[in-house]
Amino acid sequence: MAALARMRLSRVALVPVVVLAVCVLPFAAAAPWAAVVLLLPLLAAAWVLRVGVDVDEGGITAHSLLRPRRVAWDDLAGIRIDRDARLRLVTTAGGEVPLPVLRARDLPRLAALSGGRIDAP
Repeated sequence: MAALARMRLSRVALVPVVVLAVCVLPFAAAAPWAAVVLLLPLLAAAWVLRVGVDVDEGGITAHSLLRPRRVAWDDLAGIRIDRDARLRLVTTAGGEVPLPVLRARDLPRLAALSGGRIDAP
């Protein structure tokens, strides 16, 4: 297994963020209080750049916009697939940690990166 594998959104996802920024500029320029809408493209860009999943020898770290959540391999009970094909880590304590950018189609890659700790479907 590699030392660290990062799974993130493609940087191409920033293109719609730039389009959003251009679209809100006229509204933001209309009044001083309307400049608050410029926070929307900034938050969207931060989300695209921040969220993702890191897999290493110690476990899996799910990065959300606000904070990362780490699950060690010993604390991992399994993986649950939601109805919309999103993946969630199930911990031995019974909690769940969402994997923000991964879907069911990414499960074989996640299993390969886990070094055999996760069974491939």
